[in-house]
Amino acid sequence: MNNSLRVAVGGDHAGFHFKEAIKKYLIEKGFLITDHGTHSESSVDYPDYVHPLAEQIEKGDADLGVLVCGSGNGVCMTANKHQGIRAALVWNNELAALARKHNNANVICFSERFLKLESVLEMLEIFLHTSFEGGRHENRVNKISFN
Repeated sequence: MNNSLRVAVGGDHAGFHFKEAIKKYLIEKGFLITDHGTHSESSVDYPDYVHPLAEQIEKGDADLGVLVCGSGNGVCMTANKHQGIRAALVWNNELAALARKHNNANVICFSERFLKLESVLEMLEIFLHTSFEGGRHENRVNKISFN
């Protein structure tokens, strides 16, 4: 994968610090970033930031997405309401790789409350540079959406 990938980032107040660090990391690596917010620690409702990110990916205006909230669950559940999204909540390197290899995930979700930033950046790097294996997994992935 090259660094001309378009990556959308977003999250709520409980994921704000990691989202900002992830955004900075991706910009330094040369990725093209869209930041859907939030832009502060003020309390917000995560769906207000997740839906625009998911829509951007569904329209083809972003290649991948990164979402962060306190647990990672809320942003992941919301993103997965979209037919064109395969969001994966990950907490270790193997799951980050498998989300791409076996599930062709296009959004990775993190918990700011339960993970360390160093680990998140490592998992993100794995996610960004792992390809979908296709093969036996392709038919399964194609059955996820009801399009």
